[in-house]
Amino acid sequence: MNDLDAVSSEYRPNAATAIENDLILNWYPKRMVERFEHCESLLELGIGHGFTARTFNAACNSHVLVEGSQVVIDQFREGHPDLQANLVFGYFEDFDTEEKFDVIIMGFILEHVEDPGLILRRYRKFLKPGGKLFVAVPNAKSMNRRLGVELGLIDDIYSLNANDHALGHRRQYCLDTLKTELVESGYCVTYEEGIYLKPLPLGVLKTVPDFEANLQAMLRVGIEFPALCVGLLIEASAQ
Repeated sequence: MNDLDAVSSEYRPNAATAIENDLILNWYPKRMVERFEHCESLLELGIGHGFTARTFNAACNSHVLVEGSQVVIDQFREGHPDLQANLVFGYFEDFDTEEKFDVIIMGFILEHVEDPGLILRRYRKFLKPGGKLFVAVPNAKSMNRRLGVELGLIDDIYSLNANDHALGHRRQYCLDTLKTELVESGYCVTYEEGIYLKPLPLGVLKTVPDFEANLQAMLRVGIEFPALCVGLLIEASAQ
């Protein structure tokens, strides 16, 4: 079985991480679209939970999706039979095309791949002149992980926890390491923001009155504090 198929159970609606996955994955694509508004062509790496594709599909005229798990592709097609997009089955490292894109989306995929620098360099050639790359990754230095280190629940800020392993994560980023990797791969960072400022564990947050309203507030407040957020969102252009 494909290694990517092996972690696909975490991309089902009943997964333990579903609440926060739904929250974040319905949020960050809209923030990206606000940055580019609408484009002719868009290349998206990874289908994941399938939330992002519909948002990006509505914001472009031509939408290409590359996904390395046939299980995830089948789930997506079953749930989105009418979506007009070109789904390409294959590893990100092997994808090739003569087409160039206005926007390339790498939403929570760099933490999964064996060599993120290789991916970043490879896909730079698929950007049109003036095109934009958007990257989202988990943040090792988020407030909740910092608290985990302080409480002795995490050995090191960059350590992978059980949830990371369940999701197939290979690494944790922080704002500095992500920006450094982008610059070393030939990009210029043009914008950054945070995704979801989470002060406490989800189990504690569920006990707070107005739970849903608080989640939305943490998304909005987090925009201006990327260094402390659960996720990082970066816009970059080719140098």
